[in-house]
Parts: sequence; structure tokens; C-alpha cells
Amino acid sequence: MPKAKTEKIMFYGTGRRKSSIARVRLVEGTGKITINGVDIENYFGMETLKVIVRQPLVATNTTDKFDVIAKVTGGGFTGQAGAVRHGISRALLEVNNEYRPTLKASGYLTRDPRMKERRKYGLKKARKAPQFSKR
Repeated sequence: MPKAKTEKIMFYGTGRRKSSIARVRLVEGTGKITINGVDIENYFGMETLKVIVRQPLVATNTTDKFDVIAKVTGGGFTGQAGAVRHGISRALLEVNNEYRPTLKASGYLTRDPRMKERRKYGLKKARKAPQFSKR
């Protein structure tokens, strides 16, 4: 007789920051965080980025209750860390809606609207102008 497969309950959340998009899954576990198949310690070099990712879990005291599996695309490391934090926060709301006041007060549920400004014609970048010379 084949063994019955034990289905693990997953909670999903999508996070965005700048041009980064993170698809986050929370699975009941020991607190392991995996991003794009790599452990968080190896994925993010700076300690501050690791702290940013863990902030929603620390705020809700669920650090050792869930394993985080995230797939992140686009942007740089800072934007990706912010996107994962946003995704974890949204997934935690699916776990328990009572976390909302804590997460909202900390500002983890708010999508950061700041984006890169578009380049304007006649300029080298969004605001950088070519060198000016009188003659």
C-alpha cells in the first residue's frame, strides 16, 4: 500500500519594490529562508539586507514557525530585499489577519511607490545635463 502524501499548507504573497518582484511562499517549518534556491546567508552579502527580509517575521514573533521560499526577479539587491519583505508581510496576513495592525504600523504592507525617474531628451540621465560652456 503506498504511503499517503502529507500536504504542507502554504501561504502565498507577492511583494514589489522598484523593479523587483518577489513571489513568496510560507511553509510551516523551522525558520529557514531560501531565495532563488539559495540560502539567505549566501544570497544577500550585506547584513542590513538580511535584517530587512526578516523584519516582518520578527515583528509578528513567527521567526521559527515558518520556512520562507522566495523567487525574486529584476532590480538590484536592495530592491529585491524590499520586495521579499513586502511579500512575506502579505503572506503573513493570509496566515493570521490579526497581524495586520502590527505590520501596518511598521509600514511593511505599504508598497513603496518610488521608482526610477525617466530620462529626458537633451539630458544624459533623468537630471544630469551635458557640461555647460559659455563659449
